Amino acid sequence: MTELTEPRASISAAEFAEGVRKRLVQRWGVDEAAASPVQIYQAASQLVRDRMAPSWKCSNRRMAEGTTRTVGYLSAEYLLGRQLPNALLDAGMTDQFNEAMRELGFDPDDVIEAEHEPGLGNGGLGRLAACFMDSLASLDLPAIGYGIRYRYGIFEQVFDANGRQSEKPDDWLSAGDAWGYRQTERAQRVAFGGQVTEQGGHRVWHPAWSVQAVPYDYPIPGYASGRINTLRLWQSEALDGFDLQRFNQSDYGGAVQAQVRANTISAILYPEDSNTDGKRLRLEQQYFFVAASLADAIATFYHGQAHPDLSALPDHICFQLNDTHPVIGIAELMRILLDDFGYEWAQAWEITQRTFNYTCHTLLPEALEEWPRSLFAELLPRHMEIIERIDADFVRYLRDEQVDQERIDAMRIITRGEDPTIRMAYLATVGSTKVNGVAQLHSRLLQEVTLRDFHTVYPGKFTNVTNGVTPRRFMRLANPRLSDLITEGLGTDSWVADLSKLSGLEPLADDNGFVARFMHVKDDNKRDFALYAQRRYGFSPDPSTMFDVMVKRLHEYKRQSLKILAVIADYSDIIAGGSDNHRAQPRTVIFGAKAAPGYAMAKLTIQLINNVARVINADPRTDGLLKVYFPANYNISMAEHLIPATDLDEQISQAGKEASGTSNMKFALNGALTVGTLDGANVEIREKVGAENFFAFGLNVDQVHALDAEGYAPMAYYDKDARLRAAIDMVASGAFSHGDRDTYRQLVQDWLKHDQFMVMADFGAYMDAQRRIDQAYRQPDQWARKAILNIARCGSFSSDRAVEDYLTRIWMPGTRR
Repeated sequence: MTELTEPRASISAAEFAEGVRKRLVQRWGVDEAAASPVQIYQAASQLVRDRMAPSWKCSNRRMAEGTTRTVGYLSAEYLLGRQLPNALLDAGMTDQFNEAMRELGFDPDDVIEAEHEPGLGNGGLGRLAACFMDSLASLDLPAIGYGIRYRYGIFEQVFDANGRQSEKPDDWLSAGDAWGYRQTERAQRVAFGGQVTEQGGHRVWHPAWSVQAVPYDYPIPGYASGRINTLRLWQSEALDGFDLQRFNQSDYGGAVQAQVRANTISAILYPEDSNTDGKRLRLEQQYFFVAASLADAIATFYHGQAHPDLSALPDHICFQLNDTHPVIGIAELMRILLDDFGYEWAQAWEITQRTFNYTCHTLLPEALEEWPRSLFAELLPRHMEIIERIDADFVRYLRDEQVDQERIDAMRIITRGEDPTIRMAYLATVGSTKVNGVAQLHSRLLQEVTLRDFHTVYPGKFTNVTNGVTPRRFMRLANPRLSDLITEGLGTDSWVADLSKLSGLEPLADDNGFVARFMHVKDDNKRDFALYAQRRYGFSPDPSTMFDVMVKRLHEYKRQSLKILAVIADYSDIIAGGSDNHRAQPRTVIFGAKAAPGYAMAKLTIQLINNVARVINADPRTDGLLKVYFPANYNISMAEHLIPATDLDEQISQAGKEASGTSNMKFALNGALTVGTLDGANVEIREKVGAENFFAFGLNVDQVHALDAEGYAPMAYYDKDARLRAAIDMVASGAFSHGDRDTYRQLVQDWLKHDQFMVMADFGAYMDAQRRIDQAYRQPDQWARKAILNIARCGSFSSDRAVEDYLTRIWMPGTRR
């Protein structure tokens, strides 16, 4: 018998429908016959939110007054996905909602899809933050997430007729915000610029201008826990947004100048920063949300006390710095303690170090943020003084530890030279209690390469917490057919709250009946995706083909170029009438990726992929063999349709470059097999599922370093591999640019002369792996068994487990739950 562990709501479908009707009348003055799906969505969301309000209030009171340390999660990104289906699941209202929508004359799916997904993140960083917030609430742990309520979030991606990416504002608030509570009474003042003077033996900051940070609170319900935590996103507004005197003098632009300046801070995620103005805006954003968040936390736990004992602040809350974006918080807390509350330097530094922990999400030096000292001093002059003192103290400590001058210079927080910069990852490492990587390999490389000198000086600071994903959104919601099959196989649905129970599926990989049902689930998911793609994007992939998927942010190290070159090589073989055509496994290759607006090589790669797809899909010789699609604007909503339908997941970054990845976990947990390098969390996934159930290829980290040391020559691989040569020659010939040989000249020259991420070196091994994959897929029963074993053995890649690891290794060491 199935054990139902989902919380059941004390509301009937009829009551749900009546609640929606009341809200339609109260807000829009319409009944269900005149309402739009957006209005129905808004009314249903308001009803669910209102019913959660008492539990939310209770959770907030328990957090503020309780004795358990609260987690303050500071992140520039939160990719939440649609909030209504997740809230319905956690509240146990999904069935009631579905029935109520049908009673009102609406398709429940149409109402769900009326929600505009908030694009408040760029990729894995934001998805991880959202997963962690879900798990913290589901594990009944007090937490508050802090970030920015971007007006437009990440851009909406558009492809023009030539396959080029362009960007449009993502107006996710166009139909209103059904979930955010504006909390004007909790607004904070955030200051910038000005100068610092000496007054009575104290340094006093006189800012030049200020804005108001207004919080919008979003409920983060836990699954079957009763806890509802808060995600508090700050919106920047002017303290005095309208100058009537200037308006009456016909200076209409000047009358709203302050509001425009303030609004710009929270306008968009990651403004293009190739110039000084863009860098200044990014730094303004980072300080804005961190300063508001620290002030809010102090207000929360000290309830407006005139003389609070902030030495106990680390006992109330520990802040997790999600990458380098919020690291300015270390200097800001020091400023608060020193200037606002009069603490001496030594005590303020001790409090600060105990309050912060740092998660590093990269191994790429260019991704470790650095700020020009001149810009930093102009915008945050008091913080610049504090960082200079931290740097000087750190240098003295290193000298006392007998560290040589060359290493000291390499480790300084502020670089030397004519144009010094502030290295935020170094400030985070010095100013935090713990530093963690996000996969075993990543953490090892942090300690041995990226932050090696710091690990030598502070070995006890470093630890690992491998990432995870929430099974609620990325299994239970995204893949209901598979979820029902898992529940049937295990005899309980308790796995949704304890993913380790998936191990009970392992014997069923040898059960012919279960394998057959799994294959039906995958086939049905593929048919559903084909219908979704036709409706949403205008293409209809053939569900009888292998769905070969590569979806992730477009970056050269992730090597979308390797995948598209392999596709071109296969196409070259097809049109040449290659002898393997009759044995080739028919494939549908699906890409999804956004490139940063200023990232020229990434955008050129997108253009190439789109034009390869155009040529291949129009060629009748590829019918039944190969099709390529690149739907625009990949996001969580698309992922929830695509991941359950995927047969083969591409995780092919150069070894040593991907920190962890989370999409690799989502795909494996949904029954896709992985082709991947031994990079990031791929290493751990392969160890868990077994080498025979993972298609590994390519150079490992040590081999990459060795090849680089001996002098990497990409042209040599082009010369000796006919498949690679055919693919690159097709690109260079203009075959995918209407005969224009110049369109992709920069890409071709980079592949043959530079190839920083060794696409050429791994191409042959990748093509060989794809032929092994073809052979395996032609045995569908065996492929399905491998997929089931992937699911059964990947239970540790839950964000619940990751949060438990943070709890015992970082937030509350020694805790046992």
